[in-house]
Amino acid sequence: MVETLTPEEKKKFIRALEEDREFRYMLMGLLGYREVLDRIIKLEERFAKLEERLAKLEERFTELEERVIKLEERFARLEERFARLEERQIHLEKLVTTIAHRFGVITEVSFREAFENILSRYFGATASKWSVYDEEGIIFGYPTMIDVGLVIKDNVHILVEVKSRVDPEDVYKLYRVGMLYEKKTGIKPRLAIIAGFISDKAREASEKLGVELYGYLEE
Repeated sequence: MVETLTPEEKKKFIRALEEDREFRYMLMGLLGYREVLDRIIKLEERFAKLEERLAKLEERFTELEERVIKLEERFARLEERFARLEERQIHLEKLVTTIAHRFGVITEVSFREAFENILSRYFGATASKWSVYDEEGIIFGYPTMIDVGLVIKDNVHILVEVKSRVDPEDVYKLYRVGMLYEKKTGIKPRLAIIAGFISDKAREASEKLGVELYGYLEE
């Protein structure tokens, strides 16, 4: 005769099933669920391994986030340094331009004399200053004396201006001087300006008017 469990024993049995995993698995084995039990155990082991891998991935992801934050901070510092360098460069360019403009007259005279000496001594060209009175006001719109450098080599006449900085007005002026020279001599000259600094607009004007520019092109 099979003895039945008392209500108290039933409660203990149910509590053991709920709270004691080993007891639960042992009971499943006794009831013929061994294969199912083994599969559950393997699934739990795989799940535990997956949890470990997930934890490691989370750690690596956290490390990567920290590295990205550090890289962003370094990049921000580099941007600040680059901005400061740009400011210093702009300041230096302005300073150099100011100095060049302030002492430009002395530089132009000295360079013109040296340029003329080099042409005559080493290239056999005749370098001189062409001075003429513009009685019709072709250059400035009123009569005035005009002076410009003149280089002659093998019947080629070149009007040369030496400037510390070239703007569109300088290009247009030399273009008008070339017209005056052709009218006075009957010879169409080549036109050239040698400068320390050349503005972008001056370059555009030179291309349209056929004036050659030699020097540093400002950005």
